[in-house]
Amino acid sequence: MCLSGLGQIAALWLRELTGTALADGLLGTVYLITAIGLFGHSRFSLFMAILIPATASAVLLYTMPTPEQIYKLRIATDIAIILLSAIVLWQARHRPSV
Repeated sequence: MCLSGLGQIAALWLRELTGTALADGLLGTVYLITAIGLFGHSRFSLFMAILIPATASAVLLYTMPTPEQIYKLRIATDIAIILLSAIVLWQARHRPSV
């Protein structure tokens, strides 16, 4: 999630500064903040790591019925983040307490 956020912010230097580019940079900032939360032991951060990429991918697919190649890579990364976070959340939830 950290790499995805950094990639979205770094893309600001590679493209024209439009409203869409700034929204992607803002979303990258949200990804980074969530990634910092994942370094701890918070289940809330895991839940947000599922919710934020799912929402971002859904909005991207809704606004672009045929996304460009770079957006397909972003959606694939979001799906990987969602699946890995869901696995960790499931394990944290069903781990026997010590």
